[in-house]
Amino acid sequence: MKKETDSNLNTCSWSGLPVVAIAGRPNVGKSTLFNRLLRSRRAIVDPSPGVTRDPVEGEWLPDGADKPVLLVDTGGIKLDKDEMDKKVASKSWERIEEADLVLFLLDAMDISPEDEDFASQLRRFSDKLIVVVNKADSPEREHAAWAHASFGYKHMVFVSAEHGRNMDELTEMVVSMLDWSGSEAIHADHEELRLAIMGKPNVGKSTLLNRLLGTERSIVSDMPGTTRDVVEAHFEWKGKPVSILDTAGIRRKAKVTEDIEYYSVNRAIKTLDRADVILLLIDANEGLSDQDKKIVKLAVDKGRAVLFALNKWDSMPKIKNSFEAARDKLQFFFGQMAYAPVLPLSARDGEGIDKLMKTAFELFAQLKTRVETNRLNRAIKDWVDGYPPPASPKARFKLRYAVQSGINPVSFIIFATRPELVVESYKSFLKNRIRDELGFRNIPIELEFRVSRKKFEELGRK
Repeated sequence: MKKETDSNLNTCSWSGLPVVAIAGRPNVGKSTLFNRLLRSRRAIVDPSPGVTRDPVEGEWLPDGADKPVLLVDTGGIKLDKDEMDKKVASKSWERIEEADLVLFLLDAMDISPEDEDFASQLRRFSDKLIVVVNKADSPEREHAAWAHASFGYKHMVFVSAEHGRNMDELTEMVVSMLDWSGSEAIHADHEELRLAIMGKPNVGKSTLLNRLLGTERSIVSDMPGTTRDVVEAHFEWKGKPVSILDTAGIRRKAKVTEDIEYYSVNRAIKTLDRADVILLLIDANEGLSDQDKKIVKLAVDKGRAVLFALNKWDSMPKIKNSFEAARDKLQFFFGQMAYAPVLPLSARDGEGIDKLMKTAFELFAQLKTRVETNRLNRAIKDWVDGYPPPASPKARFKLRYAVQSGINPVSFIIFATRPELVVESYKSFLKNRIRDELGFRNIPIELEFRVSRKKFEELGRK
């Protein structure tokens, strides 16, 4: 079968992908391995046990595979469980049972009672299980890791998720045990803007939704979405199709318990998976909430465009430059997100609606923008010539070639002689130049550096 390009892989969605679940007790490094395989900080890594609750998903294209897999980071399963731990365990076991392959993660230096109990319960999945002994960072640790062979599983590999040790061996084993025959690409270069209205209760989501739907005559349908608490409505805005995802179910109660927070984040993740542009509605009188911050982080991690709308602006004092001050404060708070548009809005009176929808469509257009490869490489060559990367005799590298690897979300790959030497400040410089000069001014972009294994021609040349 002909191998698809990175561009094709990232401009379509998939059905029937094999599922690979990472499972284990808390604090063995599941999220670190998840991030290492995805080459992205998708899962939160923290030494505190129980940070991962709801399973986190990401598409991973292993080396040697023609199609991606759906990689799932499950919550840690404990012996002693409170009510939240039981919910986490239930979710984790659901994903383990439906997975095509389970990566049973263990700590090289420690076999705990939880490990022994987990190993026993996983016995029924032995034909689809790899024992992955993590934190095997040295020969001494690898020697100690052999104690895990006592569990008797056929497939076992020693790795260091933090340092990337033996990732090739693990990847090769994963690919050899999976079947992609039921997988199918679904190209998603769609024309309909999928707009998610998000925000805490009482910021005006329903008012805005009613105004958008009530002022348009060409509403096609109102129907429940694929998740219980997300309602989808279709309409046209000045002849352009729009699908609105209403997330009114998020955080219904004023006093949020831990359980409610758990399910709120779960609903937010599922909504973000379906949206192009996230419209975060903020009460101009109250400012940002903790939930707003979480929504924005999740959206950026998934490459979604974010549009901030300061609603109820009509109730704010009429002071010169007050909006500019509020905008600057919000952008300062989010730091690296100064590119995201901020608009004043009165959903009740309809003021700012036209500007809001026009901006949403502009963001949608940027998400679908594709840069011709020669143009991209010429631009990067000019930037590198004008602002060479910091280097020393022992830390010298060259940027060989660049491609746009995906749209909606937008991603790029730059091949370098020694990608590990490209410092974060220079990555940010290149990101900003791509965003400002190539048509992505107001959206997040993902920039990945890979080792140049082939002799690519120089940047800017055919």
